[in-house]
Amino acid sequence: MSFSISRRGFLAGGVAAAVSGLGPQARAGARRRVAANDRIAIGFIGVGSLGGGHHLPRVLGMPDFEVLAVADPDRRHTASALERIAGSKKGGANATAYVDYRELLDRNDLDAVLISTPDHWHALNLIHACQAGKDVYCEKPLSLTIGEGRAMVEAARRAGRVVQVGTQQRSDRRFRQACELVRNGKIGKLKSVRCVLGRGPTEKRTADAAPPPELDWQLWLGPAPSVPFNERRCHYQFRWFFDYSGGKLTDWGAHHLDIAQWGLGHEDSGPVAVEGTGTFPSDNFFETPVDFEVRATYADGAELIATGAGENGVTFTGSDGEIFVSRGKITATNPELLKLEPGAVGPVVLHASADHHADFVRAVRERGRTASDIEVAHRSATVGHLGNLAIRLGRRLQWDPVVERFVGDDAANRLISKPMRHPWSL
Repeated sequence: MSFSISRRGFLAGGVAAAVSGLGPQARAGARRRVAANDRIAIGFIGVGSLGGGHHLPRVLGMPDFEVLAVADPDRRHTASALERIAGSKKGGANATAYVDYRELLDRNDLDAVLISTPDHWHALNLIHACQAGKDVYCEKPLSLTIGEGRAMVEAARRAGRVVQVGTQQRSDRRFRQACELVRNGKIGKLKSVRCVLGRGPTEKRTADAAPPPELDWQLWLGPAPSVPFNERRCHYQFRWFFDYSGGKLTDWGAHHLDIAQWGLGHEDSGPVAVEGTGTFPSDNFFETPVDFEVRATYADGAELIATGAGENGVTFTGSDGEIFVSRGKITATNPELLKLEPGAVGPVVLHASADHHADFVRAVRERGRTASDIEVAHRSATVGHLGNLAIRLGRRLQWDPVVERFVGDDAANRLISKPMRHPWSL
């Protein structure tokens, strides 16, 4: 089923059925099963600083992939990506650039896509990719809202697609070691986990302006409300606006809250209550909290604290000691514990991955589970969303992780999802 629409058609607003009406028959576009020695034909949706500057060089350096297409509403990004592809050892004669990602998904010669768009685009990108029969590597945080996350999980499962989410600390030996030590009781009964995410940024307001000619601003906004272009709102800075992201609680939170849930053993569930405070300076152009503290409580009594203050990383505190882990560092109050290698700590053995992209390749070929499964990533992102909602509502929230609803709080339940700008919808 074809669902490409032109930029002119999108701006005319007459394509809601083409956007939201993709049914299971769209999976007919799926290619053959990727065999052990086959290269995975991949397209990139979003090739800005992360997609083009990090993921693309990594994928081009792996013999497992063949990059056939890139899509981005900013033609400066696609031009740079094509130049990088052409300069790689693999060459780039067959790579094609698109402004609209749906034209890329129309291709039947792609096995997979790598999504590195702003957070408010992840749900539509991923769901449409799954419906088009593509496996997906999607950058974190998985979703903009809790409701989007659940819709993404259901779409991936329904289509039978492999999804790897870019919480790459799951492929870092230190984080796996820390979580295996905790899960196997090596620091006694786990009491709390503290995640330090860093303070949110501040920025003086700059004047709105006309978007650069290479950027399709309305397509960049997509399902988000229409606003004038501002260079401090676009590209990397989108993280600090609630229409596109959730600030530090979802940016760094997607990493460290994920590790916290991994160590807690609640990666397929979540907390039962959450409360939080945050500061929003009146002169800050950015919208998300600058200083914050969120406390989430789990059914077994363990507590998760997320804050901006302190050394970036995750601290597990148990009845018999502590373990601190960050990128490049792991310490324990009992240093002897660190001599226990991952996989040999105890009966609880967690998913082993030394490379996030290579783990995706393995899963695509084996049709197996990835290091950062979509359900797990959804649950981790949910913790950040819950924290933001508790801060913004200014009260303690009771959460039912089974049905994914707030208990006795209609106002909070209305914020589980948010409307998309016409003609976009899930």
